Amino acid sequence: MSELIQDHGGYRKLLGFQKARLIYDITVRFCELYVSKHSRTTDQMVQAARSGVQNIAEGSQASATSKKTEIKLTQVARASLEELKLDYEDFLRQRDLPQLEPDNPILVRLKKSRCDSLVEFQAWVRKEKARQNTNQGNNYLTLSVPESLPSSAIVANGVLSLLNLTCYLLDKQVHRLANDFLNDGGFSERLYRERSKKRDGNN
Repeated sequence: MSELIQDHGGYRKLLGFQKARLIYDITVRFCELYVSKHSRTTDQMVQAARSGVQNIAEGSQASATSKKTEIKLTQVARASLEELKLDYEDFLRQRDLPQLEPDNPILVRLKKSRCDSLVEFQAWVRKEKARQNTNQGNNYLTLSVPESLPSSAIVANGVLSLLNLTCYLLDKQVHRLANDFLNDGGFSERLYRERSKKRDGNN
């Protein structure tokens, strides 16, 4: 049976899943603080973030009998996070807040911090606000960002950075899954091989 039902369900170890779950936790808190609870945007953002997490998990579990389903659901997760990315970009644009370039010092420090939890991400935001308050007037923000950022903009830019990383990881995962499927086939092919072995062994 180990040849037929392959290892599956190890999504908790995937970096893409871990980052998607972190994005979900941050998004729930972000909407509580900065988006009206009566706005349809809140539901859309939270559901898109949740879809990113749930579809990775469901796809990983389904891989026991269907690699095609795993690929499809991982792609659904990727699409949901792309939708969420647009929501954060819209939030910044509609409030005339800057979207930082990847090499902005703020985002460089986020990458170095390697946040794994909401608490760690919140600590990064507090450090950035403290740095901003301490260094106001001393070119705190560089790369064509002339004024201090509110916390909402720091958070939104931080999530966008995490989303870019997570989408990259999911793209790599889908590519690997597709190659595995092409090389090894799926459940139907394994079932056929196992039945052929059993039939040949009885002859």
